[in-house]
Formats: sequence, structure tokens, C-alpha cells
Amino acid sequence: MGAEILGPEQAEGDDVILAWEGEDVLAVRLPQLSESLDHILAAMERRHGMPLAELDRKAKQEAVRLLEARGAFSVRHGVETVAGALGVSRFTVYNYLNRETALNREKTAENG
Repeated sequence: MGAEILGPEQAEGDDVILAWEGEDVLAVRLPQLSESLDHILAAMERRHGMPLAELDRKAKQEAVRLLEARGAFSVRHGVETVAGALGVSRFTVYNYLNRETALNREKTAENG
């Protein structure tokens, strides 16, 4: 996810310090969420073996579902970033999100 490993003496406020047997061993600097989104998109492209914009509609819908589950749309400009990576409009991303919500409601209604 793009974290950075540092010496414990380099740790800053939001860094996570890892200790072993009471002694600080290293610090981990987690990326900002917006940077994480770029890493997630790059990993998805590697997994598919092609740019996300070249995926078919069904695969793009699945990508949006996975990205939503990972919190991609809670990031400022997340929808715009994902839309750009998928080669679709923001409106299309919102349609994919709304479609997923509707499917989940239907499943809940069937099971309830």
C-alpha cells in the first residue's frame, strides 16, 4: 500500500512505531489515503494485466465494487480518480455504485 519503513528516531506524529521486547525497532509511515488509492489502482491493473480503461463493462463494475469495499470513495476526489483510471465518466461510476446498492437491497429483501 505504499508504506515507508524508517528508523524509530525518524518517526513523526502519525507514524506507527514497532517495538520488540520493549525496544523500538522501526517506524512505519503509512501513506495518505489518496496515495493509497493510486497504489490500489496500480495493483488492480497489474492483476488484470492491462489498463483498467481496457476492461469490459462487467469487469469495471466489479472493480468499482471492490474499490468501494476498500473505501476508495471516501477519499477526496476518489470518484474522479477512479473514473479517470477506468476511462469512464463520474456519472458512470455513480451508476455502478447505485447498481451495486440496488442489488444488495434486492438480496436483503429476498433473504428477509
